[in-house]
Amino acid sequence: MFNDKSILVTGGTGSFGKMYVKTILSRYKPRRLIVYSRDELKQYEMQQVFNQSCMRYFIGDVRDRQRLVQAMNGVDFVIHAAALKQVPAAEYNPMECIKTNIYGAENVIHAALERGVQKVIALSTDKAANPINLYGATKLASDKLFVAANNMGGANSTAFSVVRYGNVVGSRGSVVPFFRKLIAEGAGALPITDPRMTRFWITLQQGVDFVLRNFQRMYGGEIFVPKIPSVRIADLAAAMAPGVPTTVVGIRPGEKLHEIMCPADDSHLTIEFKDHYVLTPTIRFSNLDVDYKVNWLGEEGHPVAQGFEYNSGTNPWFLSPEEITAFNDAAGA
Repeated sequence: MFNDKSILVTGGTGSFGKMYVKTILSRYKPRRLIVYSRDELKQYEMQQVFNQSCMRYFIGDVRDRQRLVQAMNGVDFVIHAAALKQVPAAEYNPMECIKTNIYGAENVIHAALERGVQKVIALSTDKAANPINLYGATKLASDKLFVAANNMGGANSTAFSVVRYGNVVGSRGSVVPFFRKLIAEGAGALPITDPRMTRFWITLQQGVDFVLRNFQRMYGGEIFVPKIPSVRIADLAAAMAPGVPTTVVGIRPGEKLHEIMCPADDSHLTIEFKDHYVLTPTIRFSNLDVDYKVNWLGEEGHPVAQGFEYNSGTNPWFLSPEEITAFNDAAGA
């Protein structure tokens, strides 16, 4: 699907972007693979690793609509991964988060439509479901923008979908590298927010593979959610530092005790497939009339029960400390 195609990834120097580029280059032969981001140093460092002839590096911010239009010239597929993601930072700097996550999403949509991009997938987060923090609220707004964008073009226009998943093991800013740093420094205890806290757990490679698969599945308008395990923060600490005590430091501004990816209020819109869920659009599209229970790959799903909620605290799939260790090792985290 991606051979001889032009692909652009916003926020391409981030954890997801680097794994995405590595995966595309190992599996396909793209015509162009464009990294679009605003940090020249990170781009320089990435160029030392990924310097194949198909690679392009564009300095630009998703807040800059015209630069996005320029960058998407001749592009077939877009992955929108750029975002301000740190929950406390968003609470303290709300307008900066809004400018990047909401206005930036609008700019990506505008540029994709203007340039006739075939398909766009935007990365979301579990924090966008029933949000209580500003980051989650901006990503919910972004999700709504990308879903509604399917109504903005005519027939054979750009298709937009969303991928939503949980904490990425070992990504920048996540708890795993933070714990590893403390352990390496010989910390006498690991700080945890609340021993009851749970999170969905996914590796970078799993996230990238899920996105790539959904380019094949999508019609446009879907929010794709993978079936993944949960972990308890106390079990994670025990797995990474057996025998080391923990100290409870309290939930940070804007944090939840448990995360949700499919809210109960959206159960009437949720379809369950073998390895994922799909949240179907709340609105009808004038140019798109499809049965989301059967995707482009022919995979068949069925509606979930009314009131169903996919919650990290009630998820039937939890990792034990031993499984967490194996999972993190496999992820290279």
